[in-house]
This record gives sequence, C-alpha cells and structure tokens, in this order.
Amino acid sequence: MSKRATAPNRAHPYHHGNLRRALLDAALESIAAAGPAALSLRELARRVGVSHAAPAHHFGDKAGLLTALATEGYRLLAATLREAWERTGNFLDVGVAYVRFSIEHRPYVAVMFRPELYRAGDPALVEARQAASELLYGPLRQLARDDPALDPLRAGLAAWSLAHGFAELWTTGALPPELGDDPEQAARDVLAYLFRPVSPSG
Repeated sequence: MSKRATAPNRAHPYHHGNLRRALLDAALESIAAAGPAALSLRELARRVGVSHAAPAHHFGDKAGLLTALATEGYRLLAATLREAWERTGNFLDVGVAYVRFSIEHRPYVAVMFRPELYRAGDPALVEARQAASELLYGPLRQLARDDPALDPLRAGLAAWSLAHGFAELWTTGALPPELGDDPEQAARDVLAYLFRPVSPSG
C-alpha cells in the first residue's frame, strides 16, 4: 500500500460517529478519576482527539457540559426508579434502586447534586430533575391515600436522605463490615428500618 494511501486525511483528521457522546463519556471518565472540579474542556478535547474548540461547539463552556451530564444523570435515575416501582409497587425497592444507581453511577452523582456546578435553570435539566423527583414522591402520594398519617414530602426527604447517605458511606468504605459485601441487600436491611415493604394494597 502506498504511503499516500496510509497517510491521515489532514482535512478531516478526526472522526467520531457521535462527538457529543464521546465528549460526555470522556468527561465521565475524568470525573471518576479526579472529580468535577478538575474537569477541563481543553483536556477533554485532547483525550478525545479533537480540536480545542470542539467541546465549546457542543456545550458552550464547562458549565454547559456539566449541565448536560446532570440532565443525563437525572434521566437515568428516573428510569431506574420507575422500573423498580412499576416492577414491584414497593417503595422499599425504589430506595434500593436509588442506592444501586448512586453506587454504580458515581460520576453522575458527583455532578447531579451540586447545582453550583451547572445551569440549574436549564429547561431540559429541570424537566429531568422533576421526573426523577416524581418517581420519589409520586409513589408516596399514592401510599398516602391509604395512610393519612403519611406525609409524602417529609417521608420522601427521609427516604432520600437515608438512601443517599447510605450510598455515600458504602462508596467510601465507612460502613461496618458486618453489613456484608452486597450493597443492595445491606441497603434493603437498613432502609427497612424506615419503611416496611408496602404496596398500594397494604
């Protein structure tokens, strides 16, 4: 094969079927390694193999990129919680699903709950965040129909605080070894102290 045939095309030196996706994936890897504060659009461009201007073309700036990541994270969280509720109708399973998501998707979580990092008023992000919130508080509103003593807002905050805190403690290795090495089972055991397995039928 001739040298001319093997030389890179200088007019189009980079090719990505979905550059936006490639940049988001590279950002997730960077956040997993060093956290969102260390994220650099210039470094992302270098890692993906594109010009320095490419990330700005898709996201504008770092806040725009983190807004896209937070939006994607909330959508994934909503899908996870929805699947758990529709499959079991059990709010305890929703809590366990939240823990699983938080442990398996650490880079998203590192961004989602830090609104100072992104544009919290972005319409797509607001919609995604509200969808996830509805999957947390919506089931409790359903359960409250049969239990007037249940306050969906405060119960939801209690469940969220416990599930989120459990996931953080599990990730940092701060929980006692007696809980075992299965985070979902351990979360189920702990969350059960707050909510017994309940369903709309009781």
